[in-house]
Amino acid sequence: MALRLSLVALSGSLSMLALAAPHYVLEKVVEISRHGVRPPTADNRKAMEIGSGRPWISWLTADGQLTGHGYSAAWLKGQYEGDQYRQRGLIGAGCPSAKDIFVWASPLQRTRATAEALTDGAFPGCGITIHHSPEKNDPLFQNQGPGYATLDQDTQRKGALAALGGSLSEAQKRLQPEISLLKQAVCQPDKPCPIFDKIWEIKFASDGRIMITGLDTLAAMAETLRLEWSENKPLSQVAFGHANSAAQIGKLMAMLTPKYDATNDQPYVAQRGGSLLMEQIAKALQQGVTPQQDAPPETRWLLYVAHDVNIAYLRTLLNFSWQQGDYPRGTVQPAGSLVFERWKETQSGKRFIRILFQGQSLDQIRQLSPIDAHQPLLVTELTFKGCKETSIGTLCPYAPMMARITRNIDDGAITPVQY
Repeated sequence: MALRLSLVALSGSLSMLALAAPHYVLEKVVEISRHGVRPPTADNRKAMEIGSGRPWISWLTADGQLTGHGYSAAWLKGQYEGDQYRQRGLIGAGCPSAKDIFVWASPLQRTRATAEALTDGAFPGCGITIHHSPEKNDPLFQNQGPGYATLDQDTQRKGALAALGGSLSEAQKRLQPEISLLKQAVCQPDKPCPIFDKIWEIKFASDGRIMITGLDTLAAMAETLRLEWSENKPLSQVAFGHANSAAQIGKLMAMLTPKYDATNDQPYVAQRGGSLLMEQIAKALQQGVTPQQDAPPETRWLLYVAHDVNIAYLRTLLNFSWQQGDYPRGTVQPAGSLVFERWKETQSGKRFIRILFQGQSLDQIRQLSPIDAHQPLLVTELTFKGCKETSIGTLCPYAPMMARITRNIDDGAITPVQY
């Protein structure tokens, strides 16, 4: 009898603890995804072949466009995300309504096709509409140059030099171990490979963005080797036969980090290039809490599909960085995404924001591995003083996080957005 009473008391105590435990509801998701696996762009292929003195491998897909393998990898990620958001109550079963999801993609083929892959995975058979600008350039994504967020050359030059330690020549010397490793993979023995002898110089593209000749082509080579691995190219073709593991590819990608640091991750460049998209993200996160004007369509899951440059701008504005798996610091892998989640604690009514970057590993993309609890996405969460660890992730108080999201927005870079 005493044992029975003890069990009843224990059961009651556990019930009280369950009632006392915080319960959170996922109210809103704003996600910014990179496009999936593609061949090198035509401009990059030309620069790499001139720089290495040899042709680079051909692909079945046209340069710069999403591949079938890239579609499949993005589909798997979309399937996983859809399952996660159903489990968390954000969306329901079956095909969604406009109140469940709205998708806006950059106008390029690889971004629109990736949006289709992600939504086909999340909502199979539903044929979600992929919205995009009818113009070649969308101010949310391709927003620099005359008429948009113009850039001052001197400010960019100073920022690039600061990011690289004050001197291009010293940076080039300091990075010689990483440069030499890449050279061994892409150059032919005893044949000219001119890009590795080129002195780095600062120049500016026609849209006003900073370029570092020499470094830019090395970074394009590093990105292409990653894409060869991700596409599941034969090992005899990946890095010209010089890489047979994800760890080796990760090391060959090292030149992407200084390229990001000196260009897209410059605070000034990020502020000019990322403010408009960040402003739209901020308005979307506030929908349903405070009235918003000139905001995106109000929906539970707002999905933007864009480019690594756009994600680099946003993370810089947030002072958020990551290093995941075999990738070097700051990598934005194919179909990797920056995610903003708004949660509400039901008992107190308090709201919280969770910000994370998530993506597949090199081998998950190459092998088209199903994503599940045993093989989850790589995830890095943004945290600062006042945030708290919970069973659903790192939750940060709504007001301080919204202040962090909006504090670096440049009002001079804001223009009306038409969806």
